[in-house]
Amino acid sequence: MNVSVCTISFRHGLQSIEHIAKWATTHGFDGIELWGTHARHLKPHAHVNGEWLETQGLTVSMLSDYLPLHEEWTKIQSAANNMLHLAGRWNTSKVRVFAGELGSQLIQKEERLHLVNQLREVCKMAMEKNKQILVEIHPRTLCDTVSSTLQLLSEVNHPSLRVNFDVLHAWESGANVDEAFEQLQPFIEHLHLKNVLDREHLHVFHPENVFHASASRQGMTSLFTGQIDYHQFLSNHDLSSFHASLEWFGHHPFAVLEKDKQKLVAYQKQTLYH
Repeated sequence: MNVSVCTISFRHGLQSIEHIAKWATTHGFDGIELWGTHARHLKPHAHVNGEWLETQGLTVSMLSDYLPLHEEWTKIQSAANNMLHLAGRWNTSKVRVFAGELGSQLIQKEERLHLVNQLREVCKMAMEKNKQILVEIHPRTLCDTVSSTLQLLSEVNHPSLRVNFDVLHAWESGANVDEAFEQLQPFIEHLHLKNVLDREHLHVFHPENVFHASASRQGMTSLFTGQIDYHQFLSNHDLSSFHASLEWFGHHPFAVLEKDKQKLVAYQKQTLYH
């Protein structure tokens, strides 16, 4: 499995892209999942781009950004153009977005139709640039359940629309993670791997908490110590051809990510030789 580190893990700390890249290479990561906010802030620094990162032995596995899909087309089009331009600068074919800002049970039929139509147009733009748009399994979006995600894929009906399978959020939806993965596997281009101590702490992953520097991180835990049995998940599926990111939002990102990467590699080797 090709494994990336997310620059969003360093959103509250002062770390240069050069430092993150050197650390990622040293610790055996294959790539970087670049947060759109960081990509925009790096625009004035012409020397850092996809070609530069490749000289470090890394690639940008995915650009993770957001689109205002509830807005009028001109605003969406402008945001999508900027997003796809950044993806081109960093030589990545995958752009992650959220499918709106309302869950599948709350959105009105007209709002859903609007979002579907706008997303289809964005996919057309992406195809022209040989890019893919990945919607993430995530609460408070149209991809908050497996069934709604499959419905959205059918409604948009465009080959550039793919899925970022967030294992924790699939579990959060109440789905059986293994069954959810199998149902969505034909559309999955990337995985997010993270864990939580229990359901009571799932709120720590809400954006308003994650992006608040002094908010609680209680309940966030390393990959192999939470409610999701990653030993089982990794054993049940052949992920050798997949790209995944270790997504960590808690304290001490370098230390936690280093240990999780070591444990992931050790487990994969153990599985391979058994």
